[in-house]
Order: sequence, then structure tokens, then C-alpha cells
Amino acid sequence: MSAPNQASWGSSYRLIAAEKWKTKSAVMGSSVTEALVEYVEPRAGMQVLDLASGTGEPGITLAQRVTPGGRVTAVDLSADLLELAAQRARNKNLSNFSIQQADAHQLPFPDQSFDLATCRFGVMFFSDVNQALAELRRVLRPGARACFVVWGSFDQPYWETTMKVVQKYAGGPLLDPGGADPFRFSIEGSLSNALRAAGFRDVEESERKVPWIWRGSAEEVFEYATAVSVPFRAMLDRVPTEKWPAVRAESYAAIEQYRVVDEIRFGAVVILVSGKA
Repeated sequence: MSAPNQASWGSSYRLIAAEKWKTKSAVMGSSVTEALVEYVEPRAGMQVLDLASGTGEPGITLAQRVTPGGRVTAVDLSADLLELAAQRARNKNLSNFSIQQADAHQLPFPDQSFDLATCRFGVMFFSDVNQALAELRRVLRPGARACFVVWGSFDQPYWETTMKVVQKYAGGPLLDPGGADPFRFSIEGSLSNALRAAGFRDVEESERKVPWIWRGSAEEVFEYATAVSVPFRAMLDRVPTEKWPAVRAESYAAIEQYRVVDEIRFGAVVILVSGKA
């Protein structure tokens, strides 16, 4: 993927958080991964490109679904995150999963190399979406699908109990104007229109509500959210030191409203979009 600042996406605090919370964050994101994998309809023998793969999903799950003969290539700007993905694949004894550090705007693959492309929570961060989608279409074989999952509205439990609380104390904008925006394609039809503009056909879009579950404490949720949420970094940095205890207390209380026994069950609204090359 191409992000506003490569260093920020592979920054030490994000990498530490990704490693520290890898098991619980994998559980939290598993329903989104499952929804996307079901949506793409993987088949044996497929050559799959997973863009903005980060720590490896949905690429790792897809690698298990395209055997025999299939292969997944995971691409991301961050070599460090990709190494975490590679380690996860090795732990599952996957020999058909490979990593490639690359920019989505300049993919290092020949024309018509792949039968399927996926992107989970990544396309909204491409600095030039038109260029990246055109480049993606170039490396797909005719008729191959490009399938994406993006965030729905900001107004949903996970974000309201974390970043919305922080904004109350930080003041100013939630996100930097013109900067990375996780909700860039939350408006109905926006990503579909971008796909059509890039030459994709048979474009489809649907909204889905999926489980978004953290198995642990409210304190963990907040620590994880603030560590990995790069687009919100400027807002987080605006919070005065003396206000952080109040921020945490209010966020913890808000998060606890979604607790069911030992799980925090937020639920998440996501948008699935696809088009054919």
C-alpha cells in the first residue's frame, strides 16, 4: 500500500502493538476476514494478490483455501509488518504464501499476473486511489475480481468508545484535513465509483454487520486502539498530559457497556466492494 508516511505505518509503537496484541487482535478481526474470504469465493489454483496485507490477513486464510496449486502474494509498504505475516504463515506451515514489500501505485508484477486481488482495510489509505486501482487492474487477468472491505461510518461502537472520547478532550478535528482517513469510502457508492473510474466492470457493493469482539479488558482495547490507529496520531498528541486519566476513565466506562462475560462485543459495520478487470 501507499500511505501518507511510510515510517508512520511501520513505526515502532505500531509494530510493538501488533506483536503484543496479535492473538486478541486476530480474534477481533477474524469475522471481517471471514466475511471477505467468503465474498471473494477462492478456488484451488488461484494466484492471489493481497494488497496492504500488513500482518497477513486475509492472505494467510486465502492461502489455505486455494490449494492445491494456488498461491498468495502479500504486499505492503512495511517490511516489518510483512515479516510478522511471514512468521504467521510459517507457524501454519504454509508454503504457498509469500511477501513482497511494494507500493500499490507501482506494483512489481507483470501484466495479467493474478486471478484475484483482495484488500482488507487498506484502499482508503492509498494516496492516489485512481492510480493504485489502475495499477491493480493492470496486474489482474481479464475477468479477475478485485475485492475490498472498508469501514462503514465512524459512528459505531468501537470508534465511539475510543477515538470519539479522545476527541472530546483533544479538541480540534478527528483527522487531519487531507490526511489518511479510515472512513474515506464509508459513503455509499464512493468506492464503487472509484472502481468504475479505474476501468473495473460488474461492480458490486454491500454493507455488512459483523462481530467485532475483544477477549479481554477495556484497558486493553483502549491501549490497542490508540497504539495502532495511525490516522488519529495528531489528535492523540493534542491531548494534554493532565487529561489522560479522565480520557481513559471515560473510554473504559464506555467500552464496558459492550461487555458480555469475558468478551467485549462491539459489532462492526463494514462495506464489501468488488469489480472485475
